[in-house]
Amino acid sequence: MNLTSPSQVKAWCIKHDFHPNRTMGQNFLIDRNALEAIVDAGLDGVPAGAPVLEIGPGLGVLTEEMLRRGHPVVAIEKDPVLAARLAAEGRDGLTVVTGDALDPRVRAAADGCVAMVSNLPYQAGTRILLELVQRRAFKRLTVLVQTEVAERLAAKEGSKVRGLAGVWAQLDYDVAVVRRVAASCFWPRPAVGSSVVTLVRHKRNAALDPAARDLFHRLTKQAFEHRRKQLGTIFKDMIQSTARAEELANDDWIQLVKGLLEHEDT
Repeated sequence: MNLTSPSQVKAWCIKHDFHPNRTMGQNFLIDRNALEAIVDAGLDGVPAGAPVLEIGPGLGVLTEEMLRRGHPVVAIEKDPVLAARLAAEGRDGLTVVTGDALDPRVRAAADGCVAMVSNLPYQAGTRILLELVQRRAFKRLTVLVQTEVAERLAAKEGSKVRGLAGVWAQLDYDVAVVRRVAASCFWPRPAVGSSVVTLVRHKRNAALDPAARDLFHRLTKQAFEHRRKQLGTIFKDMIQSTARAEELANDDWIQLVKGLLEHEDT
């Protein structure tokens, strides 16, 4: 089956009485140019033959392309019907895991993968991605997400769309939006467009210890829960600042964390 052919994808769904579930984000990519662009971005710099994780493979359009390029794929699929279809293909290099990617026991199947390339489900995509970046297990993550989410992930300090997701992702990854993908490139067609985002792990904050990381996440979470307030108002005697959460760069947050930890030690 040609997975970039809308007519063949629809025919398979009709034949198997399969109805794409919008709640699970089952919007299948059917555009060859977008497919190649995503995989190009996802495998850039990834060693030849290195295993790749894919979350939410659906019918397997990304899966097939990565296998064709010589990369083993660990595909985690929550929908048992789609997982069974992939497994039945019996493709060399493909490991299909049926389950929820938010379950650590399911994600353990991806140990050894150096990169992730995925068309993430809309509803759970951000949560899945943030759990992965906090683990720092992958050198490179390439995801197809709603454009609104993509812009938040890549937003720099001072941007109106800067939020917690971007701050947390950028702690250990350089984030870039590399391509927009129109809603017409999917079937069923979603209500909004998507974008391809790359996250490439950096080492600028590798020296942060667990205590500093924990405080970084707690401070930023509290600050963005009250993003319209000044930091000095949110944290009172802890932080003296008239800035608001989105105005601070990650380096600023790290300096605040280090200062607070030093104060605790004195």
